[in-house]
Amino acid sequence: MEPDRCSFCKGRLIKGGTEFIVRVVSELLVIRGIPAYACEECDEAYYTPDISRKIDRIME
Repeated sequence: MEPDRCSFCKGRLIKGGTEFIVRVVSELLVIRGIPAYACEECDEAYYTPDISRKIDRIME
């Protein structure tokens, strides 16, 4: 099931790509070109469970 509305602002989600940026201790990790659904209104990104698992593996 694909998400269709943002849980924060109820904006419509568009399939596309995004960047994942996180600080780990004193390092900054940037992963570019991640498939995601992004809110048209607030730009909040939503990842599929498969993409979330891949991000978790990279973070480890």
